[in-house]
Amino acid sequence: MAADKVFHPRSEGIPSEGVNDQYADGVAARVWKKFIGDLNQRTQNYKDFLIGLLKQHGCKKVLDIACGTGVDSMMLVDEGFEVVSVDASDKMLKYALKARWEKRKNPKYDNWIIEEANWETLPRDVGSFLPGVLFDAVICLGNSFAHLLDEHGDQRVQRHCLSNFEQCLKPGGLLFIDHRNYDHMIATGSTPSKSIYYNYPVNFKTSVLVVSGKPEMVTLDYCIDGDEHNEKSEFRLCYYPHSLKKLTSMLDDAFGNRSKHHIYGDFKPLSEVSEPAFYIHVLEKAK
Repeated sequence: MAADKVFHPRSEGIPSEGVNDQYADGVAARVWKKFIGDLNQRTQNYKDFLIGLLKQHGCKKVLDIACGTGVDSMMLVDEGFEVVSVDASDKMLKYALKARWEKRKNPKYDNWIIEEANWETLPRDVGSFLPGVLFDAVICLGNSFAHLLDEHGDQRVQRHCLSNFEQCLKPGGLLFIDHRNYDHMIATGSTPSKSIYYNYPVNFKTSVLVVSGKPEMVTLDYCIDGDEHNEKSEFRLCYYPHSLKKLTSMLDDAFGNRSKHHIYGDFKPLSEVSEPAFYIHVLEKAK
């Protein structure tokens, strides 16, 4: 049974055909831009982790496949990377396009490419505007991959998308992909309030949907405190609850046994974090 049949996985007012784009009503996109649109809100640990590994491996051309409002892509552009940013949500992309326009006098932004693309057809979509181009790194961060729900009950679409991510990489290229600690969330029914990406607090109401004994979906009702005008923002997003063990196996299947796979907790080695809020996978495609 599809989760949508027994639970409302989106904010009120979004039609069912909008499930694939949970930002379709524009509410979450506006809030995302308002509260995390400032590069200064990015934590230093996150910047040091991502940029450090990219430079360590000599990466130059980066594909951001869940660019949203473009804040991470801008961070990479500022660091001198050649960035291609895609997203399936036109509501989010309009903020990225606006950000590029506002930076039009900065020559670093002249070659920042922003396009709409779908993970299920990613190599074809990217090839339509950059034929034959492969990337040194692909990033899918901020718990973005978990937006893709398991509509068939066997994770076939998720596996297909992971294979597409691998196809976009050069030999030796890196995939950065993360997810919340859903094992902990399912066990406790709560979401850690700390944020490893942003320097501001967000309150969550966490719901776990279990169908026939299997966790099928986690919904987070976000409540972001008001600004100087005392305006509060609330919206709902739903996620597929990836277990660490299962997603690790799926990534290894997509990349093959010759690839290298490192897992971090909150941007630190797993041995240093007892109960991380996020797991970050870094895979190196076989050369």
